[in-house]
Formats: sequence, structure tokens, C-alpha cells
Amino acid sequence: QVQLVESGGGSVQAGGSLRLSCVASGRTISDYGMGWFRQAPGKEREFVAYISDSGDTRIYADSVKGRFTVDRDDAKNTIYLQMNSLKPDDTAVYYCANRRPGSGQHRAGDYRYWGQGTQVTVSS
Repeated sequence: QVQLVESGGGSVQAGGSLRLSCVASGRTISDYGMGWFRQAPGKEREFVAYISDSGDTRIYADSVKGRFTVDRDDAKNTIYLQMNSLKPDDTAVYYCANRRPGSGQHRAGDYRYWGQGTQVTVSS
């Protein structure tokens, strides 16, 4: 069992930046791919970014490519999402998740453990 706790959300103006953190406990995450998802009110949860266990592979949704960066620090059992050039459409609750081994990267069903989420609000 892995417990995940996100932090770093908040309210920013368009063009601003935030850095989200996701701290894991209960088990080391160094052997697992990790993902970030987001869910806006009235919308389905959508994929944002993925980082492989080694950190060599990073995958981004087209909507955030070039603006967001996913990273990990296994010594701290933590993953990060650096979000730059934020837009109002980025407003959502952001979740980190632990990928189920052997699964894909883009679907919520590919992940087995989830954090409680952190709210990001971007105003125009």
C-alpha cells in the first residue's frame, strides 16, 4: 500500500507558476512509474504527465507540453510537477498516482494508488 499526499496548489494569475509536490509513504516509489492527473468541475479526470521509474521517460498531455515538467526525487520518495505559463484552463484539482506495473500511462485505470488532490486555480 502506498499513501500519496499532494501539496503546492493555490491561486495564481494567468502566466504564473506553481510547483506541486507528491510525497509517498508506506512503500518506496523508486520502482514505479508515477503520474499526474487533473479534474476540473463537471469534467472527467484527465492525464497530465507521467514519469517512469528511472526518470528516463516523461510523457505529457498535449495541452501542457512545453509548460509543465514532471520530475522525481527518489531519495525523498517524492515527485514534482512544475507548472509554468499557467492558463485559466489549467484550473482543476491535481492528483498524483502510482502506476500499476505492466499498465499503460494515460488512463486513470492504469494507476492503483491516488492522493487526495490539491486545488489549482488560475485567474485571467
